[in-house]
Amino acid sequence: MAGETGPLPRWGAFLFPNIFRSFRMAIQPSKLVLAFLALAVICITGRLMDLNRTVTVTGKTTELHSYMISGPFLESLMTGTGRTGVFATLWHFGAARFDAALSAIFTLDVPQFLASIVECLRAAVWAFKYHTIYSLVFFAVVLATLSLAGGAICRIAALQFARNERMGVMQAARFARQRLQNLIAVPIGPFAIAFVLGVPIILLGLVGNIPYAGELLTGFLLPLALILAPFIAVILIGAVAGLNLVFPAIAYEDSDFFDAISRSFSSVYAKPWRMGFYTLAALIYGAICYVFIRFFVFLLLWVTHWFLQLGLSNAKLGAIWPEPSMVDLLGTITVTSEDWSLWLAALLIRVWLLVVVGLMISFVISFYFSANTIIYALMRNRVDGTPLDEVYGDTEQTTHESPRADTSSQTPGTVAQS
Repeated sequence: MAGETGPLPRWGAFLFPNIFRSFRMAIQPSKLVLAFLALAVICITGRLMDLNRTVTVTGKTTELHSYMISGPFLESLMTGTGRTGVFATLWHFGAARFDAALSAIFTLDVPQFLASIVECLRAAVWAFKYHTIYSLVFFAVVLATLSLAGGAICRIAALQFARNERMGVMQAARFARQRLQNLIAVPIGPFAIAFVLGVPIILLGLVGNIPYAGELLTGFLLPLALILAPFIAVILIGAVAGLNLVFPAIAYEDSDFFDAISRSFSSVYAKPWRMGFYTLAALIYGAICYVFIRFFVFLLLWVTHWFLQLGLSNAKLGAIWPEPSMVDLLGTITVTSEDWSLWLAALLIRVWLLVVVGLMISFVISFYFSANTIIYALMRNRVDGTPLDEVYGDTEQTTHESPRADTSSQTPGTVAQS
C-alpha cells in the first residue's frame, strides 16, 4: 500500500516480528537516561520518607507478609519491636514477586504469574490501608515521575519506530511536560469513571442499612444496580487491558485524555485476541532480554571483582565488596562503621553498584514503554488501517537521521512546501 512505508515491507502481512525491535530501542541511551532518572527520583523519595519507619517487624516477618498470610494475625504483629520503612518493604516484596513472575514465564506457569501480579496489587492495598498518608504522597510522586518519563520514552520510541527519527532527552522531556496533565490522568481516569458510576450502587447499599425498609428497597431497586454494573465492567476490562496503550496514544497522536482512552479501548475490544498475542509476545521476549541483561551485568561485576581480587587481599575485598552472584548482584556488607576506612570504601562501592543495577532496572522500564509503543502502532494499523509511519510530528522537536536537504537552489515557495 502506498502509505505504509514503515517496517511493514520487511515482513509483509506479519506485523508481530516488529515487537522484536523493542530490545534495540530499549537500550538506546536517551531512553535509559530517562528511565534511570525516574527510578532515582522514586528511590530517593522512598528512602527519605522511610526515615520515618512505620512498618512493624517481628523477626524476619513484616506487616506486609503477615497481611498476605492472615489478616487477623496482622493485629498481633503490631506489638513487634522492629521497624522498617514502607518503601523498603514494598521494594523487597515487589522484587521477590518480580522474580517469581519471571520464573513463571519461562515455566509457562500461568497461575503463578497471575498470583504474583495479584500479590503486588494486594501489597498496594495493604500500603493504602495501613499507611494511608505515606502511600498517598509516595504513589503521587511515582505516578507523576513515571508519567513524565513514560511519555518521553514513548515519544522517542514512536518517532524512532515510525520514521527512524531521533529525539533528544530534553526535547522528549519537554514534549511529556507539556502533556503531563493528560499523562497523569489517563492511567487513573477510567478507574475514576468506573467509581463514579458505582456511586449509585454504594448509595443503594447505604439505604439498605435502614431498618426493615432498607432491605426491601435494596431488593426493589437492585435492577438499577444491575443496569450500571455492565458499564462498570466494560470500563474496568478496557482500563486494565488497554492501560499499556494510553501513553503511546499520546506520544503518537498528541491525544487528549478522552481520545487516548478511546483509542486504547478500541484496540482492546476490536481485536482482543491480537492484542493478547502481541502482549504475550512482548512479555516473553522481554523476559528473555531481561535475563540476558542481568547475566551481562553479573558478568561485568564478577569480572571486575575477580581482577580486583588478583591485586587486593581477599579479606579486605570481601569486607568492602562481597563477591556478586547471579541471584544477588549487590551482596551483603558486613563491615561496621568502627572500621571507618573500610566502611567508607564499602559505601562508595555500593553507590557504584547501585548505579549499575539501577541501569539494569531502567532497561525494564524502557523496554516496557518501547514495546507497548510498538504494540500501539501495530494495533492501530490493524484496527484503523493507519500506516505504521504516521505519527504526530513537531519539526522543532525532532532531528532527522538523514542529512538536511540542500535548499539553496529552491525558491521560497518550494522551501515552504517541503
